[in-house]
Amino acid sequence: MKDYMRDLIQRRGNGEKCGISSFCTANSLVIEACLERGKCFDDCVLIEATANQVNQFGGYTGMRPADFRDFVFEIADRIGFPTDRIILGGDHLGPLTWSNLPEAEAMKNSVELVKEFVLAGYKKIHLDTSMRLADDSRDEMLKNSVIARRGAVLYKACEDAYAELVKNNPEETRPVFIIGSEVPIPGGAQQEESGIDVTKPEALEATLEAYRKAFADEGIQDAFDNIIGVVVQPGVEFGDNDFFTYNREKASSLTACASAHKQIVLEGHSTDYQPASALKEMVEDGIAILKVGPALTFGLREGLFALDTMEKLLIAEAEQADFRGVLEKTMLADPKNWIKHYHGTEDEIRLKRMFSFSDRCRYYLTNPDVADAQKKLLDNMANVQIPMGMLHQYMPIQYYKVRDGKLKMDPKELVKDFVGIFIDDYNYACE
Repeated sequence: MKDYMRDLIQRRGNGEKCGISSFCTANSLVIEACLERGKCFDDCVLIEATANQVNQFGGYTGMRPADFRDFVFEIADRIGFPTDRIILGGDHLGPLTWSNLPEAEAMKNSVELVKEFVLAGYKKIHLDTSMRLADDSRDEMLKNSVIARRGAVLYKACEDAYAELVKNNPEETRPVFIIGSEVPIPGGAQQEESGIDVTKPEALEATLEAYRKAFADEGIQDAFDNIIGVVVQPGVEFGDNDFFTYNREKASSLTACASAHKQIVLEGHSTDYQPASALKEMVEDGIAILKVGPALTFGLREGLFALDTMEKLLIAEAEQADFRGVLEKTMLADPKNWIKHYHGTEDEIRLKRMFSFSDRCRYYLTNPDVADAQKKLLDNMANVQIPMGMLHQYMPIQYYKVRDGKLKMDPKELVKDFVGIFIDDYNYACE
């Protein structure tokens, strides 16, 4: 099995300005779009699941790591994408979902979490122990030494799991690891921010030094042979209605510092909605792993809403799926996945539920009522002829592709192309 991630590090060491997109999603249509776009390149596709999406208790998707692996591979088999070109990653693996528990209990869960990911064949593991736990002081920042100590415990658990894995599968490649204490929260900022502080070079060095000491204390001498990246804040973020674009001058001290560590690249989180040119600059500057998530389901939602608008013009009211109405009703009935994230007047929050860049809609797409409405919408629109003038009005980018024979006039393909527009920016930056 080809070791794509270590190959990336080697290629960059040889002077190539290459990178890799990390598609963090558990949505089947989005994954399908990522893999279909991946067919255009003789390369791999990296798909990641976060600890709150997928864990040993099922996460919010109801899937454990092996379930998610099978879920992705089934999609790949269906569309003819080779599974040996898929890298599976685990994102924010650590006590993220158990931060309300004391260290002993939270870390016990975290050890089981990382073991399940490694045993299921995931090859890129982000060890994230940057959050306070119930018995940590609320009056001071969590120390690098504490973060690294907990990270080293999880690293050792991963290595133990890998040793178990290769007993039955000798050809399994060893996972690579991402560390880092300056980790943006999953899903983007919860409120608008006035500015973003780029990680300082001394903070990067302090993280690396803390992990070196923690690994030594655990008796792990070769850990940095398997650590290929550090999560940092390069100055990119997004909120409900805005985003901060990468500024390579402001990040130059950080990227220069990182370049001195030849076996390590930087990983950028919350790169969603960045211009393609900014993504390319990030890769050139050594931020070689670009993570994207909410933008992908934002594109999916956007495409479904456009179909919903056309459905209201083409389908009798009694037969309409009313996807947008069903989604809104479901989000109002179960607000736990958005209520802490959206702020403002009632009208402002109503618009954010539908159009926020943070895309809390994604948590509701697997709800049975919403999933049924999505299926009915796609079925309805497959059974009518969309006038080209209407397509131009509501899906102008897709109109030109249909006109030129580059895209089928099929509702599912049209919707996936909304996702593909975001994917194309990442492929441009990395390929």
